[in-house]
Amino acid sequence: MSVVQKPKLIIIAGPTAVGKSDLGVELALRIGGEIISADSMQVYRHMDIGTAKISRDEMRGVPHHMIDIIEPTENYHVYDFQKRAKIACEEIYSRGKIPIVVGGTGFYIQALLYDIDFSDLGGDDSMRSELQAIADNEGPEALHRILTGLDPDTAASLHPNNVKRVIRAIEFARQNGEAISKHNEEQREKESPYDFKYFVLNDDRAAVYQRIDARVDKMIASGLEDEVRSLVEMGCTSDMTSMQGIGYKQMLMHLSGEVDLDEAIRLIKRDSRHYAKRQLTWFNREKDLTWIDRRHYSNTSDICKTLLKIYK
Repeated sequence: MSVVQKPKLIIIAGPTAVGKSDLGVELALRIGGEIISADSMQVYRHMDIGTAKISRDEMRGVPHHMIDIIEPTENYHVYDFQKRAKIACEEIYSRGKIPIVVGGTGFYIQALLYDIDFSDLGGDDSMRSELQAIADNEGPEALHRILTGLDPDTAASLHPNNVKRVIRAIEFARQNGEAISKHNEEQREKESPYDFKYFVLNDDRAAVYQRIDARVDKMIASGLEDEVRSLVEMGCTSDMTSMQGIGYKQMLMHLSGEVDLDEAIRLIKRDSRHYAKRQLTWFNREKDLTWIDRRHYSNTSDICKTLLKIYK
């Protein structure tokens, strides 16, 4: 009996500001690949500076998918990513190319890689309204404490300010009588429909934090404040998913007079560092991946050579 050949898929993940985008482009140029972005913020149009969105020049002619696909006023969830990413994969395969998933949103990557089933994640509008009221009246920390009691593993991976994800996890636990982390763990045990290589790029923590600080300084110099002001003029508000992103949330606080600019910058850098730690916690739980330590390489080209050896 013939064995069905699985389609090939490459993943380049890691914490924010570690250099994933450059590595993805370099690899794509060498193997004939196209990039699928697994970044939960770069899907939004008009949000270029605060998301550190890759520029046309930086793409070096490599096609990129899942960037600039929705308006910042629209909602976007992991199952939206999964559906669109699967379509993008099929389009890339049809051209004889290899999809390279690049990004730091671990749940998005997991959803595609293991074809996670979201059919039992239906919502409950009344429960959602009740939970949103708790966040509004008592603060997101109070909501996060509810989740901690129901699902400590998921709570540990979510920032209290990520109210929509916290509400979703509470909803699931109450509706299904089990933690969403347990559901995700079961889904993670599924066999992937892909013949994949999963790389996680990392570096010394101090070096990652230095790059984060430098990136934030560059965002400010490039006009992040004006970008957020333009989004507000377009009708974007603080309760929208897009505006909960790091950089946008803090700059909104500044524009509303809640904090001055220096404090907003400090908060962006601090929250970016915390996010990088949560990303690494997520990837440490994943299976069948290869860690790539930047400290062992002099440049991106050298890292790419190692990825090629493992891939081939």
